[in-house]
Amino acid sequence: MDTRTSIDRFAGAGGATAGLFLAGCDIRLAVERDKDAAATYSANFPGVQLLSEAIETYTPSYILEKAGLQPGSLDILSACPPCQGFSTLGKCDPDDDRNDYVQTVEALVENLRPRALILENVPGLDHDPRSSRLKASLHSIGYGVGSWVLDATEFCVPQRRRRFVLIAVSGLTNDEIADPRSSYRCADWPDHPHTVRDILHALGPPTAGESLHAARNLPPPILRRVRAVPHDGGSRKDLPESLQLECHKRLSQRGAASVYGRMAWDEPAPTITTRCTTPACGRFLHPEQDRPITLREAAAFQTFPPTFCWKGGVMHIARQIGNAVPVRLAHLLTLHTIRLIRLAEGRSVSSQQLGPDPSPPRSPKTATPAIPSV
Repeated sequence: MDTRTSIDRFAGAGGATAGLFLAGCDIRLAVERDKDAAATYSANFPGVQLLSEAIETYTPSYILEKAGLQPGSLDILSACPPCQGFSTLGKCDPDDDRNDYVQTVEALVENLRPRALILENVPGLDHDPRSSRLKASLHSIGYGVGSWVLDATEFCVPQRRRRFVLIAVSGLTNDEIADPRSSYRCADWPDHPHTVRDILHALGPPTAGESLHAARNLPPPILRRVRAVPHDGGSRKDLPESLQLECHKRLSQRGAASVYGRMAWDEPAPTITTRCTTPACGRFLHPEQDRPITLREAAAFQTFPPTFCWKGGVMHIARQIGNAVPVRLAHLLTLHTIRLIRLAEGRSVSSQQLGPDPSPPRSPKTATPAIPSV
C-alpha cells in the first residue's frame, strides 16, 4: 500500500482528514483552534495529534518535530484557510484579517517543503491578489501549480458546491498539474448517492432520541409559512402575499429566491452552509415534510458517514458541517495529488537512471478506507 504522510492545517471537524485517510494517508498532525471543531476532530480521529491553538502559535520547526518529520519528507500538506473574507455569503472584505492565512500557507510550504500542497477555498479566492502571490511564490521554489473552480457534484458529492482548488507539486511544471476532473469523473461511480432522494432515503426518517437526526421544532408563524411552500423545489416566491415577509416583498423575484426553499428530490442539494438547518437562510427544507433538514442529513450531503461523531451545540455543529470540506471531494483530490507526486518521483528517478514509469494510482473503488463513505 502506498502510504503518504500528511498534515491537515485548518482541519475543522475533519472533512479533509477523512478524505486523506480514505486515500491511504498517514496523518501525522492536524491544527484546529475552534474548540468545538477540535472536539469533533479528536472524537473521530483519536490517533492524530491535534494542535488546538492558532496556527501562528507554532513555528514550522515545531510542527515538523511534532509530526516526526524532516524538511522535504512530508508528502501532502492539506490546507483550507478560513474563507469568510472571500465568500459572497459574507462581507467579501478584502481587509479581513483571516484572508492573510493564505500567506501563512505560503510560509509553511517554504519551510516544510512538502511534496505537494492541496488548498481548498471559496471561488472568491481565485480573484484575490493573495492567490496570485501564492502561485508565484510556489513556482519560484520549484512547484508546478494548477488551480480550478470546481463543483463538488463533479466528484460524486450530492451537493452543488463551487470551490476553488489549488494543487502544487514539487518537481513538476504548471502544465503537468492536470485538472483533477481528468482523473476521476462522477459518471464512473454510478452507485454513489447523487441526489437528495438518495441521501434522505439512505438515512431514513428522523429518529426519536437521536438529537442529530431530529426534526427541528419551528415556531407557529414559521411553520405556517413552511406548510405553504410547494413540495419538491418550491420557495418563498411561491408563497401567497399574506405569508411573505415584508423584507422579501421589497426584493425582486430573483432576490433571495432560495429562502424558505424546499430541496428537489431528484437533484443534488444546494450548498450546505453554516446555517444549514435554518429555513430563512436557504433552500434547506425537506422536499415534502414541513421541516428543515436535520444535522445528520446536512452532514450526509457533505458525504460524512452516518457514524461520524459531532460535538457542540446545534448551531455550533451546523457551523462545523457547513465549513467542512466534503469528504468525497477531499478523497478524490488526494488520490489525484498522489498520482502527480508519483509522476514527479518517477521523473526524479529517471533523471538519475533509466527505469520503468511509476505505477498508476490505486483506483478509488479499490481503496481500503479507514472511514466508511456515505
